[in-house]
Amino acid sequence: MDPAAASPLLELRDVRMHFPVRAGLFLRARRTLKAVDGVSLTLQPGETLGLVGESGCGKSTLGKCIVRLHQPTAGQILFEGTDLAALGPRALKPHRRHLQMVFQDPVESLNARHTVGEIIGEPLEIHALGDRAARRRQVLALLDQVGLPAGAADRYPFEFSGGQRQRIGIARALALNPRLLVCDEPVSALDVSIQSQVLNLFLDLQRELKLSYLFIAHNLAVVKHVSDRVAIMYLGRIVEVAPADDIYRAPKHPYTRALLSAIPRPDPKGRRERIVLQGDVPSPIDPPSGCAFHPRCPFATDRCKVEAPKLRPTPDNPAHTVSCHYDLPA
Repeated sequence: MDPAAASPLLELRDVRMHFPVRAGLFLRARRTLKAVDGVSLTLQPGETLGLVGESGCGKSTLGKCIVRLHQPTAGQILFEGTDLAALGPRALKPHRRHLQMVFQDPVESLNARHTVGEIIGEPLEIHALGDRAARRRQVLALLDQVGLPAGAADRYPFEFSGGQRQRIGIARALALNPRLLVCDEPVSALDVSIQSQVLNLFLDLQRELKLSYLFIAHNLAVVKHVSDRVAIMYLGRIVEVAPADDIYRAPKHPYTRALLSAIPRPDPKGRRERIVLQGDVPSPIDPPSGCAFHPRCPFATDRCKVEAPKLRPTPDNPAHTVSCHYDLPA
């Protein structure tokens, strides 16, 4: 796929999601938690964009903003040219069919009181698609598509394993024939032996249905084989975006390098120098001035403490952008 061959399916422009932190007798907003603080990204039709960062960096919040589970504080979310952030509930409903979310926890995201058939068929009922018999046929077809037997439709989520429950969640997300799936750490709650099966299912579905994915993860190893491009997020901001091969072969941001150094190597003889970051992740309630990463960065200078860098193309590859003042040595 050539990313330049089509207009973006999804474009984020300076998206921000700030939550008031209330305190005191009358619960007045005393401070602000900047979960997402000015994110701009694009995603092309048929592309998988991996979004990676430590827990608490804002990546799941960003995913929920895209599908409008959160109303962003500021910015634009352009889906097929329409700004979803500016739409009210009634105007938003037709667009919801075309972008869906697969949640991290397949236990919490499935209603334990409903059968699997009711769970998968609910989106069809909400959007008034087909009669009862047609919806039943569609549910059975979706179960087959994700590798589950037809008999699963009359059973309850607790009767299935974690991997099977996640397949149920994927089937529900596919019910309305979406063009974009926002996958919020969809394999992190699964056993390692099951993760590869679910990742392969995502790849098969993408080829079959021409889907686009925003694939959120906290582990760069998970998104390595499914992503066309990877965006690295730190404390509510994007610090590096590049084609997947470039991220793993030649990372430019010191934070990306630290994440990569933590990936175990399958060859016990292979050695990779582990980069251990000093200090803790700063609070998004009181983020550092300048570059948010400067308190933990081994290359930080006085400039980094007062001036926030912007995403800029690297000298050797305009498709590889990095938010750093300096061109660091390889």
